Amino acid sequence: MAVLAPERSDQESPRPPSLVARRPFPRARRDVVPPLPADRRLSWLLTGALGLISFVVRLWGINYPAKPLFDEAYYPPEARELLIWGHEYNRGYSFIVHPPLGKWFIAVGEQLFGYNSFGWRFPSAVAGAVAVVVLTRLARRLTGSTLLGLVAGLLLALDGFSFALSRIGLLDVFLQVLVVSAVACLVVDRDVVRARIAAAADVGTGFRLGPRGWRIAGGFLFGCACAVKWSGVWFLAFFAVLSLFWDRAAWRDAGVPRPTATAARRGLPGAVWALGAVPVLTYLASFTGWFLGETSQGRYWAQQHPKTAFGFVPDALRSLWHQHAEWLTFHNNLSTPHPWESGPWSWLVDGRPILLWNPQKLTDAAGEQVVRYILMVGTPVLWFAFAPATLWLLWRIVARRDPAALTVAVAIAAGWGTWFINLDRTMFIFYMAPVVPFFVLAVVLVLQDVMGRTDGGVEGAWGDAAVFRRQVGLGVVCGYVAVVAATFVFFWPVLTGQPLSHIEWMHRMWFPSWF
Repeated sequence: MAVLAPERSDQESPRPPSLVARRPFPRARRDVVPPLPADRRLSWLLTGALGLISFVVRLWGINYPAKPLFDEAYYPPEARELLIWGHEYNRGYSFIVHPPLGKWFIAVGEQLFGYNSFGWRFPSAVAGAVAVVVLTRLARRLTGSTLLGLVAGLLLALDGFSFALSRIGLLDVFLQVLVVSAVACLVVDRDVVRARIAAAADVGTGFRLGPRGWRIAGGFLFGCACAVKWSGVWFLAFFAVLSLFWDRAAWRDAGVPRPTATAARRGLPGAVWALGAVPVLTYLASFTGWFLGETSQGRYWAQQHPKTAFGFVPDALRSLWHQHAEWLTFHNNLSTPHPWESGPWSWLVDGRPILLWNPQKLTDAAGEQVVRYILMVGTPVLWFAFAPATLWLLWRIVARRDPAALTVAVAIAAGWGTWFINLDRTMFIFYMAPVVPFFVLAVVLVLQDVMGRTDGGVEGAWGDAAVFRRQVGLGVVCGYVAVVAATFVFFWPVLTGQPLSHIEWMHRMWFPSWF
């Protein structure tokens, strides 16, 4: 006798599998790297166009004012000395407190265009535009979306802080582009290694990976970053460790029995070379002019103090080590009050931007007061999102174990968190330069969740809801980017020193700490 199946009520009907498996919100699994889009040529064309526009905008009026701004009193003159002697002039007192590579970059502009404001600022504009391009490619790789990559690059291009920094002859813009480029190289290395391991017919207990060009390139760029400013060493240390964890995750996902031991055996020797020796050799190479100079600062200290420790070390290296010890003492004890100093907590909310230029007693033809103010200030509606975006980042790490969020969080820890080690030191907001692109990436990851899935869901009612959900999310993202762009345009006059009436200027001074 046939047994009749019990009838199901409408309330008991099973949910479509697609309703459970496909959600409008991306739910990344542990260590899942999104595939790159197939629009490689188009993405490069759009990225190049964005970088070119950013470069042209940064060049516009970059020679105003002709006088040095802020620390341009130090770096352009030292760059000129590098062109003349190959090293900074030995003054007999310690105002040379940074490695020479950033000043060599400035020297290139001075060599091409002369010792003038355009010459010493031109390299900064190049570095700022390149940073936009590299961040676009890095964001595209981390998110698997060309659109989000372009959003990241556009947000950096519209950041008033990064814009002002790329129009002045300071060192920090070079640190920014070198750090983000080095991180991008390591991320590419991660993806290449994962693909090679996944494609292997028989992984066994691991196999030799051979030379890893992208990782070596990352080590070289990290060495260059340290040769601009020492704060680059934090990024090197943090990402060297993260790179080893990426190797371990790749071996684990391939089914290797002991992924930690395999990563150490197959990856650690190469990492010591690429992320240890290469950065050190690159850093030392930046001092070639100092080694060859007859009058470079501190060059013959070891010969004047022959009885110091480690006498077996060549005199030139001992002299360089002593000079670095003096630099370290200077930086650790730098506590002189400054009217535009600020602490790390305030950086995230534009608490104390830096006034670069404010000529007094300017009037127009009618005798009315004219203000020409240049303020290194981040675009507020972008910077105010940094703190909540960082919290969202942590949620993505905990809830999804998202590799993109982890990469950005490590960079933020290296570039912002390490400044809390010595809060007694005099600090300025432009120390944020190398980490700003990663805060922008944190905002982009939030926008990724706002947009939702990249596909249209499935057919039927739930598919229609997914499409509508994505359309709304995309509208919100476009609206936010438009607000950032409008705010950047509004602040343009105080980023470039355009003449304003006193009332127009006051409308742009949102907080008392900006005066």
